[in-house]
Amino acid sequence: MKEVNKEFDAKMRKTIDVIISDFASVRAGRANAAVLDKITVDYYGAPTPLNQVAAISSPDPRTLMIQPWDSTLLKAIEKAIQTSDLGINPQNDGRVIRLAFPQLTEERRKELSKQVKKYGENGKVAIRNIRRDAMEKFKAMEKKSEITEDDRKDYEKELQDLTDKRCKEIDELTAKKEAELMAV
Repeated sequence: MKEVNKEFDAKMRKTIDVIISDFASVRAGRANAAVLDKITVDYYGAPTPLNQVAAISSPDPRTLMIQPWDSTLLKAIEKAIQTSDLGINPQNDGRVIRLAFPQLTEERRKELSKQVKKYGENGKVAIRNIRRDAMEKFKAMEKKSEITEDDRKDYEKELQDLTDKRCKEIDELTAKKEAELMAV
């Protein structure tokens, strides 16, 4: 029956991967290309991820440089960045777009910290939902006489241990990201 818990563990791991990518998109005062991952540009009528239509580089720790492969996209990229929740005004020099990341204010750090906590909490809710689905599956299997009551209890205990482990992992990731945000 280990394969059933492996299935739920894989779902929990995917949840943690989503949280890690969410955390990467929260800017911590340093230039990080991951903050642009969620930005899409209208490319010939199709919403396309920014990293598929431009080269993104970091010439220094506080600047990102976006060089589109098609120079007609400069305006569309600029507009997409302005309408995003990034909070940075792009500078367009006609060939490339520069994003200068200012030092975060204390207030902005606290806002971002709250956002990180929210992502972490949403992740833990998702993990608990996976656990609930698994518990229901175990009860259904017991009802169909596929497993015994003792087996179900063993699986549920194993699943609870796995859930606790994954929630602890999320707490550690959240604390690490908060510490990164609060570092001046």
